[in-house]
Amino acid sequence: MSFGEKPQGRSVPRPLAGAPVKFGPFWLDARLAVGGTAEVYLARPIPPSALPARLVVKRLLPQFVEDPEGRTMFEREAALHAAVHHENVVKVHEYGSVGDEPWLAMELVDGCDLFRLLRRLSSDGRGLTAGLATHITRELLSALESVHSASDANGQPMGIIHRDVTPSNVYLSNDGRVKLGDFGIARAMSRPTLRSAQSDMLKGKFAYLAPEQVAGEPFDHRADLFAMAAVTSEMLLGQPLFAGSGQLAVLLAIRDCRIDALRTVRATLPKGLFAVLERALARDPAARFFSARELSQALAPFDVPVAAARAELGALVRSVQATPSVEQMQAVRDSARKLRAATPMRSFGRVAGGGESDRTTGEYAAIPSYVVKGSGDRLGPWPFARLVEAIATGEVGRGDMVDYMGRGLQPIEAIDEVARFLPPKTATTNRVAGVDSPDFVDEVSPATLVTVLLRVVESAATGVLFAEGPSESRRLHRKDTAPGRKELYFVGGKLHHVASNNASELFGEYLVRRKMISREELDFALAVLPRYGGRMGDTLIALGLVGSLDIFRAIRDQGRARLVDLFQWNTGKLTFYTAQTPPHVEFPLDLDLPPLILAGAETASPGDTPLRAWRDRLDAIVVRASAAPTRLLTAAWPPSAKRLIDAVEEPTSVRALLTTTAHDLHGDANAVLRALEVLVAARLLSVT
Repeated sequence: MSFGEKPQGRSVPRPLAGAPVKFGPFWLDARLAVGGTAEVYLARPIPPSALPARLVVKRLLPQFVEDPEGRTMFEREAALHAAVHHENVVKVHEYGSVGDEPWLAMELVDGCDLFRLLRRLSSDGRGLTAGLATHITRELLSALESVHSASDANGQPMGIIHRDVTPSNVYLSNDGRVKLGDFGIARAMSRPTLRSAQSDMLKGKFAYLAPEQVAGEPFDHRADLFAMAAVTSEMLLGQPLFAGSGQLAVLLAIRDCRIDALRTVRATLPKGLFAVLERALARDPAARFFSARELSQALAPFDVPVAAARAELGALVRSVQATPSVEQMQAVRDSARKLRAATPMRSFGRVAGGGESDRTTGEYAAIPSYVVKGSGDRLGPWPFARLVEAIATGEVGRGDMVDYMGRGLQPIEAIDEVARFLPPKTATTNRVAGVDSPDFVDEVSPATLVTVLLRVVESAATGVLFAEGPSESRRLHRKDTAPGRKELYFVGGKLHHVASNNASELFGEYLVRRKMISREELDFALAVLPRYGGRMGDTLIALGLVGSLDIFRAIRDQGRARLVDLFQWNTGKLTFYTAQTPPHVEFPLDLDLPPLILAGAETASPGDTPLRAWRDRLDAIVVRASAAPTRLLTAAWPPSAKRLIDAVEEPTSVRALLTTTAHDLHGDANAVLRALEVLVAARLLSVT
């Protein structure tokens, strides 16, 4: 149970084969849990010892003992955990090593974790009262206040972030006490992490991550407070706050802070409690409570007396201990099932990393699909992946008939598994039905893209932008022309969705180019794609090839890349329609446009291109616009662009501006000039 990988069957001690095992200064009596990199044992110290008679010992799994990074991370966990001394934090008694194998001796909490308690109450049709839920929360906030304010041996703040505040890491004793445990993925902000920011994977349970963690953005201790509010909401609801049909749906719900489930029970909560939780669950960390202490004070009116709360909670914990756990009941059912296996069961094909399937991958690959075009032409036989590609590129479309995997001919739009890949009806033309004329028409160029995207931001527009490249015949003769067609949909001034008819921009191909999966892994995923409803992301997650957070961010990054790619087109046509409702998509991007405009400007003017263009204008004067558009001024500009605006308090030369702001962009004068050009186009700055 380490580094955030949750153990299975924590509440079911498994006696070791034979007698207890001697491990350094301990007897290991039973294994409590095993995770991806470590295991936890019920243990006794070997006399003489000042340690409690019963405790918990955590040790690395054998295969990770020789891994230097694994040992370092384990030792870091021990040091961070041991730095926190609080009655609501599981106590670390000692840590050391047996040979090269590190161990961690911790307090044994006689009771159960919050996850098991909530599951038991749910199965009984019961729940926690608002008062008891608030009491548990305030106890944990007291623990978090101690965690966040911990200091090292020199008295310097360590800036610890727990990063795994979840029900399974909340320990409840049979006398009603509450303790926070498991510092396996905690992080000290005051010291370098073992991995770079790019490769530092968030391993906490994704249903309790904060929006900024989901988005891969910088985060601080307020992410722990968001997680705590999510756990509190779960105690009140009897189910997780952020739910969905799959992991990606849960991450989307977190990104958008959809707390509808909590809102539906608002009337049943004590007056004012919903407002406190709503603030704690704000999408913007700056809008949340600043500290655990502040959040605890806001919850104080809803708490109950400590003695009464401990008595009630202790009784609940003891009732859980007195009844078989879900894991124990499952073990009984598994044994019974084995005994009943008098005849051979049907064989199952197992998908690597996934569950059991009643088909093998070979069976999927062997069932082709045929297409009958409106012209009567017959295409195929095609595997599922080839059919999806034909739909995405417009080779097959609405009105065509498909014999999908031997089911008989049907219109393609009537087949759920493939209809989801059809582009919107407006995507086959540069015209929107029922609209006489577009709002904007121009040739594709970086300047016109900046103009139209800034217009979308300024008007908070909802609409569609068609980017049409040259015809196929022209592309065959001119290698430098723009490929294909893209449709960009906007909602409220943000990028909502980008569709493309370029086969190279299919999601699987994008992941291969980013080296997130291999070509062989993509081929395997494509073979079993129908099993997962044709959803590449869900397929890769189910197969264990890519993590849900990585898929989530890759979908967002691909949408960004599709827009930025337009800045490389040197020919084509742009057509924009406002007030057009976007098509339903399972993953709305919700991306701010200003950072994308700046990224596009870099694509259009790489390297030293800006410096060369500005060489003769470095003494020009930059001033703030006298009547800057309000929405553009308050738009989500990256910090570097905001600093550039702030640097022009008084008229200043371009040369001086480069001197004062280039250090904010890693000394890159070209980046300053690109940002300056965009801000001038936005009418926030002007150059004379």
